Amino acid sequence: MSNDKAHALPPLLEIDEPPPYGVINPDGNSDVLLLCEHALPRVPRRLGHLGLPKSERLRHIGWDVGALALARDLSDRLDAALFHTGYSRLVVDCNRPLDNPSLMPAVSETTVIPGNQDLSEAERAQRLDNLFHPYQSAVSRRLDLRQAAGKRTFVIGVHSYTPVYKGGERPWHAGILYAGAQQFAGRFMEALKQDKALVIGDNEPYRIDHDDYSVPVHGDARGLPAVLLEVRHDLIATHQGVAEWAERVEHCILQAIEATA
Repeated sequence: MSNDKAHALPPLLEIDEPPPYGVINPDGNSDVLLLCEHALPRVPRRLGHLGLPKSERLRHIGWDVGALALARDLSDRLDAALFHTGYSRLVVDCNRPLDNPSLMPAVSETTVIPGNQDLSEAERAQRLDNLFHPYQSAVSRRLDLRQAAGKRTFVIGVHSYTPVYKGGERPWHAGILYAGAQQFAGRFMEALKQDKALVIGDNEPYRIDHDDYSVPVHGDARGLPAVLLEVRHDLIATHQGVAEWAERVEHCILQAIEATA
């Protein structure tokens, strides 16, 4: 464990609870590796729902609504492996660096998270050891194997965002977030913009910076093209919406890969 004091705590996950991460289509042949870091709103029972009612846990603060459904559909269409987290971003956010305050947020947007107040060093270490590190290590191992085999790899994280944030409306239907992968991101956005009815954000509604983990660590640090796809969550909150966006995004990803040197 990253901290021996965590041994003094009871196990975070009961023996009947799901594992810290899941892998879908592990033998997929695609050049794409899909990630979904905010896949589910599940909270380990031992944490008592973090003191939040179900209505709060199921809001965007607890997960990226529709993101896992979209990622699963893309995995099937592209024949791509998909790694996703098994527990809520409120327990530990697997797309945040270890020193980031929102890794285990005391407040998310404007909501106080009672179960994250005044966490001890042992409690933080337990969440990292049981949830964060297993997911990151699994992704790293897969990328190590792909690179050792000389396989071309494009890392794409699948996320969603709220139509309104702190009272401000967001005009984008979707956005591509990137840092080092400017060419691939540009081609991806160009493909999405072929539908003139769509407003596509260029590093909007967020941008890759010190608050991110997956793109900088699993992509840029390895020299791999890596982006986050963000889709407004009201557009992928139904099966029909997911299917429509999966079909659109599949074609755009393939166009972007083909156009990327």
